Amino acid sequence: MKFSMLSAAVAVSAFIGSSAALNILMGNDDGFASAQLREFYRLLKGEGHNIVVVAPVDNESGQGGRSVFTNSKTLYYPSEFDIIPAGAPSLGRSPDEPDVWYYNGTPAACTFVALDYVIPNYYDNMTIDLYVGGPNFGSNLGSFLYTLSGTEGGTYAAVGRNIPAIAFSGANSEQRSYTWINQTTPSGYPDPATIQAQLAVDLVNQLVNNPHGSKPLMPLGYGINVNTPYITSLTNDSCVAPPFIQTRIGGGGFTDKAVYNETSGTFTYGNLLTAAINRCINGNCALPGETSVVDGGCYTSVSVFTIDYDAPLGRDQGKLRGMLTPLVKFENPDAKMKIKAREAWTAEQLEARHPLRHE
Repeated sequence: MKFSMLSAAVAVSAFIGSSAALNILMGNDDGFASAQLREFYRLLKGEGHNIVVVAPVDNESGQGGRSVFTNSKTLYYPSEFDIIPAGAPSLGRSPDEPDVWYYNGTPAACTFVALDYVIPNYYDNMTIDLYVGGPNFGSNLGSFLYTLSGTEGGTYAAVGRNIPAIAFSGANSEQRSYTWINQTTPSGYPDPATIQAQLAVDLVNQLVNNPHGSKPLMPLGYGINVNTPYITSLTNDSCVAPPFIQTRIGGGGFTDKAVYNETSGTFTYGNLLTAAINRCINGNCALPGETSVVDGGCYTSVSVFTIDYDAPLGRDQGKLRGMLTPLVKFENPDAKMKIKAREAWTAEQLEARHPLRHE
């Protein structure tokens, strides 16, 4: 019975593995050489998908959606795990995989470099059907981490470019190179990186093969956030096949607080549970929060999000907008004229009206 759960997972993978080939862009925030990213890449290619990876040259965790590009053509320091030497180009291919690229920038910047340079110049400007981020070393649970996580930042950057996208994260937080993946474990199950990658592949294929699905794989402006629990295969089989559970991002999640250390005279962060961070304003409030689900046992959370951050129509928004009047008007003739003029502008004219930001 030891291999029953794994055998079932393999059987399911074989069943859903006959998916139509997608053009998939992959990124993360842990770096181009991370174990979980490379296992995901390997397994997705095995399913017949066309994969291009553009990921940070080094660990860029916690960057959120910041889009920071290097100002140097070459690397000042070696890449993570010393795979790329100092002095190498700031954008290049991994020496072992020509379709795995590194870039010296944040995860969101990697997404944009992929879409606006790598894909047009090296892949005949192929249409990207799906972006996948991760699997990340460490969980990204709740609304606060949604804005903080580089894996999620690279993902919602892709959603903003009209590409369906999924962010994958896992509770196994040890940073490892793809050269350190265990082929055997004491439990007899695959390495946690391999299991997390296979779970991610299964979810991708579920979307592809769903009889109700089509291209694009998701409605415009939508994405998915996935978190797996701690996979125990390095030591035992207590959590090696966590089922997928429908969740929402909020619910049971934490924000940060500053914690002062009297000895060092410095601050660090701690978790703080607040009502605001977990209030259900949008979405299906009957769903459990992803933090509660993953923390509650051997389960994988699957949350659907959008990049429309406007407050929903309803009593609370109406009350707040009412408090802003008469200083802030709903509309006036001049505003109407400006709206009509704006609608007549081309995309290039609109882009030119927004100066480059200073960071």
